[in-house]
Amino acid sequence: MAQVNEITRGCFVRYKGELMQVLEYEHRTPGNLRAFYQVKFRNVRNGRLAEERFRPSDEIEIVRVERREQQFLYRDGSLFYFMDVNTYEQTPVDEVVVGEAVKYLKDGMVVFVLYDGEEAVMVELPPNVDLEVTYTEPGIQGDTATRTLKPATLETGLEVRVPLFINIGDVVRIDTRTGEYVSRAK
Repeated sequence: MAQVNEITRGCFVRYKGELMQVLEYEHRTPGNLRAFYQVKFRNVRNGRLAEERFRPSDEIEIVRVERREQQFLYRDGSLFYFMDVNTYEQTPVDEVVVGEAVKYLKDGMVVFVLYDGEEAVMVELPPNVDLEVTYTEPGIQGDTATRTLKPATLETGLEVRVPLFINIGDVVRIDTRTGEYVSRAK
């Protein structure tokens, strides 16, 4: 057990029997009241958010998760199969664990899978991914006076807004944290 002041943003803790990731962490000292820590968590299993206040003397269990580099192979129903790039061992990961990353995963992509013991708890994507545009309306020549965006569907089914000069077949770079267009991939 560790004291609350030892946790940091992004670390994993076990709170009320559940594995949680710390999203926000703030030390507050209001007026003439005692100091406290305001912590915002995300439940790793179901994605629910929770916010709690802790006294400086409170203790919490910090969990060390193992981060393994793995390659996404294929999807079979609600299971996603990943292969460890060092041992070539294949691991099935449930759709709930993959979460929002499903929008960016394509065959052969290398990602990090976080494990609590032998159980996969989260898929961590690279900051940017390159995906091919499968459908978008054609851009109109000369209509570039302002930064106008149009909807586009990518190879994974993700829909994003892209500039007018992007056409079907172009490869675009997408920010996995915000889901927004970054640039045309080289």
